[in-house]
Amino acid sequence: MLSIPFFIDTCVCGTFLLGMAPKCQSPLLPQPKKPRPASALKPADSSASPEKEQQEVIEHIDEEILKVEQKYNKLRQPFFQKRSELIAKIPNFGVTTFVNHPQVSALFGEEDEEALHYLTRVEVTEFEDIKSGYRIDFYFEENPYFENKVLSKEFHLNESDDPSSKSTGIKWKSGEDLTKRSSQTQNKASRKRHFFTWFPDHSDAGADELGEVIKDDIWPNPLRYYLVPDMDDEGEEDEDDDEGEEGEEDEGEDD
Repeated sequence: MLSIPFFIDTCVCGTFLLGMAPKCQSPLLPQPKKPRPASALKPADSSASPEKEQQEVIEHIDEEILKVEQKYNKLRQPFFQKRSELIAKIPNFGVTTFVNHPQVSALFGEEDEEALHYLTRVEVTEFEDIKSGYRIDFYFEENPYFENKVLSKEFHLNESDDPSSKSTGIKWKSGEDLTKRSSQTQNKASRKRHFFTWFPDHSDAGADELGEVIKDDIWPNPLRYYLVPDMDDEGEEDEDDDEGEEGEEDEGEDD
């Protein structure tokens, strides 16, 4: 049987040879258990999937883009205000812009176009929280159809984050309600939505193409559509060019 002093000397010498501190414990004493890593005790969190992380990144990017848009919308407001004042002095600017736009003109009937000759300007205002919606204001001068000076349509998210809309009630003059005229002149098969029937229609605010087109396409640059050449004039010019080319060919054959 080994003596205790011999056991201690052996431990001390062995630890110094290994370059360790001279610590030694008797094999008769229980050895403390090393704690297991937390990752080994708990299963890996599978909720943070790559798809979820990607979606979170996309949402963050969208929020940052909205913040930038909101910032520059505020910076552009003085310019838009000055532009609206100048546009109001140009006769038939609004109706010409709408009629020249391919998507908007498809919604115009003859009655709509007649009434829109009294439109002086259009303004789009995005709400302070840009995600919550926007409002479109249509300014009119005195006209034989309705009493309103301003007609507004507003698009926003309700308390349940569902898209919804509301608009100004049109005060039609006696016998001049264009929404009734359009319904009387069309049968159910050919009936389509016109401007003044679109205005009070709130059945599908989340898919309102006309509102989106006015906000995103026409409002930033209305001159793009106001200055579109008249198609009839273009057709006459093309015919004149063709006639001129034919005349030159005939002269060449005579020579």
